[in-house]
Amino acid sequence: MSRRRLTFTPTFKREAANLVLDQVHSCLEAAKSLDVNESLLRRWVAQLQLERGGVTPTAKAFTPEQQTIQELQARIYAHLTPAASY
Repeated sequence: MSRRRLTFTPTFKREAANLVLDQVHSCLEAAKSLDVNESLLRRWVAQLQLERGGVTPTAKAFTPEQQTIQELQARIYAHLTPAASY
């Protein structure tokens, strides 16, 4: 029997990381209460810290500001790619 892969929304990831960064919960406590793997939560925390520092992530962004930046970058890339082929 194969195990089904869980997917989490960017909002869930951001709120989970906020439990660690903005409140007094440890990664272990927050991971147990949310029923997620601790190492996964640590990655979300690290990504949110980078986003708060203004670094645009390579993965799907958590914060609305970084999501907007990624969407605009994708639109620019899509617009420039056909022009570059000439």
